Amino acid sequence: MIDGQRVILVDDSIVRGTTSRKIVRMVREAGAREVHVRISCPPTISPCYYGVDTPTREELIASSNSPEEICKFLGADSLGYVSLPALRRALSDTEGKFCTSCYTGVYPTDLVQLEVRESAPNGKSGEAAHTDESEPVPAERPVVVESEN
Repeated sequence: MIDGQRVILVDDSIVRGTTSRKIVRMVREAGAREVHVRISCPPTISPCYYGVDTPTREELIASSNSPEEICKFLGADSLGYVSLPALRRALSDTEGKFCTSCYTGVYPTDLVQLEVRESAPNGKSGEAAHTDESEPVPAERPVVVESEN
């Protein structure tokens, strides 16, 4: 059915990347000529401390890998994420009231922000996740990576 076809896989997120990698491999083994991955949110770079069970920062593939590196790890021909501004528009969050901590590393409560500063990304103690206290301004366009294959 997909032999020789170009396939686009759409998922809600990439957390560790292991499941997406397996799916890309299965689609290729089924004969797909190209496999493109699209993710309906920005890269997840930070754990959620507010009820969503996400791994530690070290386990989140996007916390320490570029989109290009993730694309290569997945074995995909391309990888695209929805940008944070596009996600906010889709949710009609014009005032920025929804939590985006898992995409930005900036937390709305002081205790969590303090914990993040003390433990820092990728276990490098003493470094702040962001040097600017304000939320970073992500690129307006979604991230799209084309494989060298």
